[in-house]
Amino acid sequence: MKIAVVILNWNGRKFLEKFLPSVLSYNSSLAEIIVADNASTDDSISFLKTTYPHINIIQNVDNGGFAKGYNDALKLVNAEYYVLLNSDVEVTPGWIDSVIQLMDTDKNIAACQPKIKAFDNKAFFEYAGAAGGFIDKYGYPFCRGRILDTLEEDKNQYNDVREVFWATGACLFVRAELFHKVNGFDEDFFAHMEEIDLCWRLKNLGYKILYCPESTVYHVGGGTLNKTSPKKTYLNFRNNLMLLFKNHPPQYFFLKLFWRMILDGVAGMKFLLSGQFPHFAAVLKAHVNFYMNIGKTIRKRKALKKSITSYTTSAVYLHSIIADYYIRGKKTFKEIDLKSRFL
Repeated sequence: MKIAVVILNWNGRKFLEKFLPSVLSYNSSLAEIIVADNASTDDSISFLKTTYPHINIIQNVDNGGFAKGYNDALKLVNAEYYVLLNSDVEVTPGWIDSVIQLMDTDKNIAACQPKIKAFDNKAFFEYAGAAGGFIDKYGYPFCRGRILDTLEEDKNQYNDVREVFWATGACLFVRAELFHKVNGFDEDFFAHMEEIDLCWRLKNLGYKILYCPESTVYHVGGGTLNKTSPKKTYLNFRNNLMLLFKNHPPQYFFLKLFWRMILDGVAGMKFLLSGQFPHFAAVLKAHVNFYMNIGKTIRKRKALKKSITSYTTSAVYLHSIIADYYIRGKKTFKEIDLKSRFL
């Protein structure tokens, strides 16, 4: 098949019931819809078999998280393009075809994302992806339309096709051949930032990641792990350290890592002083886990280096998004989007 829309599900019957109708209504004639289930313990499977018997179901043997769940399922899916779609996403007419048409124009486009807006407040961008993802010089991710916790209203200010640093896993279009070429997601991430790691590895091989504004979807967000959860804080801090350590070019590597430790320490103290003790503990736990497994991450870095001819420099923000946000008061992408500030 040309396109496989693969929805990863874990105990998400309520989301399947709510959002599958829009996926079916606005599906492409070139696409097959597949639900990959991560060993759900609710009635997701029986609901699908009864209500949508024509939908193909892949049942993973365990819940290995977002990364392993997709890796296991996609080994069984033969298509030119994968569309990895969260179960808590409402799609719109033409959401598939516009992205595929863009990717068909250039074989060097490895992955792409649509415009991601908030399901509960459809005038605004949504946290997980917005209008395309970037990272700053210390490895902190942000988006056009979302910097840290500030979400912008969509006023068509980001209606241009643009190369970005990463595309969101909430609705990720990726060439199947390239997904498997780089061995898919890093399963040690479990969940959160595995798509940034995937995109960084693809960019380090010379491929491009794009944002397509002609496609729009609406994302609930936090369907399986709310952003106020200390576990999410732990995964975000730990995974971001792994992400930086694995993929950052050799130049200024240890200096950047040193400053990241300082900035993470400041974030931890902010949690502590504001009485958010579980989140402070989560930051501490994230660093402990990172140090305990640093040998494994070093081996990954060395293995990746063998295939890299040139580290990516495109769509990297040359300044600190943390300093811009908290010290300089820059809350929107437009305020920092100067040619001199991006590579």
